[in-house]
Amino acid sequence: MTAPPYPRATIRLQFGRTFTFRDAERLVPYFAALGVSHLYASPFLLARSGSSHGYDIVDHNRFNPEVGTEEDYAALVDALERHSMGIILDFVPNHMGVMAADNGWWLDVLEWGERSPYAAFFDIDWHPAEPTLKGKVLLPVLGDHYGAVLERGELPLRFDAAEGSFSAWFYEHRFPIAVRHYADILRTAARREPRARATLEAMAKSFQAIGRGGRSTREQAVKQRDAADLKHGLAQAARDDRMVRAALEGALEDYNGIPGEPASFDALHKLLDRQSYRMAFWRVAAHEINYRRFFDINDLAGLRMEVPALFDVAHQLVFRLIGEGKLHGIRLDHVDGLLDPAAYFARLQDRAAYALPAAA
Repeated sequence: MTAPPYPRATIRLQFGRTFTFRDAERLVPYFAALGVSHLYASPFLLARSGSSHGYDIVDHNRFNPEVGTEEDYAALVDALERHSMGIILDFVPNHMGVMAADNGWWLDVLEWGERSPYAAFFDIDWHPAEPTLKGKVLLPVLGDHYGAVLERGELPLRFDAAEGSFSAWFYEHRFPIAVRHYADILRTAARREPRARATLEAMAKSFQAIGRGGRSTREQAVKQRDAADLKHGLAQAARDDRMVRAALEGALEDYNGIPGEPASFDALHKLLDRQSYRMAFWRVAAHEINYRRFFDINDLAGLRMEVPALFDVAHQLVFRLIGEGKLHGIRLDHVDGLLDPAAYFARLQDRAAYALPAAA
């Protein structure tokens, strides 16, 4: 028993933590009795935790665990097949959820700037008319002007002991520190603890040697692999050597300053000012923002789906499901935001045709 080649009647299901694949599976006989041929599913790819709609996708190639696992999805598809029904996915090619700390592509762009292999995926103007934003992306996430937020101690620098990385934070928003600037932090730590100086200064030289990154995607991949190895080494040193750990804690104290003493935040400001982003009061977004958004929603960043690498990467899971006979149609959300919607449609149809099972 197979799904009809074209929808006869659909029913829109809004998936989320309160309505999952398993919930839908139990209702399949009822939908079939109503004459429904296809379920029209809201986005069920990985979205921001707690999303009520699923359009703030942060990873196109993973199922949203709040909706269910891939095994749960397969069970739903099996139930649909037993009733000669299919499923259509609401897919989002125009934008992704950014800010916070859950979009790996976006965090990589913040860490590596224009050299990130994902920088071309987002519609960012790296060379705007505003001189203070050249080579930077504006992040309108702060609840007040930057200076006021900084001097209240609301942008703490933190060390991730498991990852071996440094980031500044504004509540749930993470701002990775560029790897080439770890050297400054580690040298500050070395001055705090002489017994760890040799270890930390050696690491500082290694991080500084990484520089801004490679010129090609291949070279950048090598740089990022080396950076990951160095971070792993730093995490291990902090775990195994209490002197290193104490030195890092001391360095964080130096950077994070004392509220009420503006000069105590100078080092943190200088560090943040050198990054490939500039944090700002959210109200300035309409005047200075230099990345394309979904309408005026700051945490939904536009994607350049015309970039071949992005198209290939973003559709891997969808095409696999089509190839396995587990997805029978796609509804596309806001294609009016794409550079060339017609070209996207043609490419999507061609690629999906190659993905279809041979027996179809």
